[in-house]
Amino acid sequence: MRIGELAHATGTTTKTLRFYEEQGLLPPADRTQAGYRDYTPNALGRLDFIHRGQAAGLTLAQIKQILTIRDTGAAPCGHVRDLLTERIADLDTQLTQLTTLRNTLTTLRDQAAHPEPDTCSPDQVCRYL
Repeated sequence: MRIGELAHATGTTTKTLRFYEEQGLLPPADRTQAGYRDYTPNALGRLDFIHRGQAAGLTLAQIKQILTIRDTGAAPCGHVRDLLTERIADLDTQLTQLTTLRNTLTTLRDQAAHPEPDTCSPDQVCRYL
């Protein structure tokens, strides 16, 4: 399958496919006599895995680690579990930070519920921020 066909089939771009190949996420494609990339059907599954990894919030470097483990013939399940555990911990931290930010913004908004511009000090832009 040529690069344009693979890009179309996977909803990506040829530029992205070249980048993935350059970064080692996709193995180098065979070349036709005319020099065009000729991908095997396995590239579809690999790209599907890359997209699912990205959707789970994994970095391309982490996805490459998983693919490298699989390419050596080993099952990467334990490594994937560890990466997902780390990702969940990161999300928990972000959720805590977002909750704190939301509470701060709610307090500021409530303080600004009844603005009194005449009482603002001229040296302040806005006392609610």
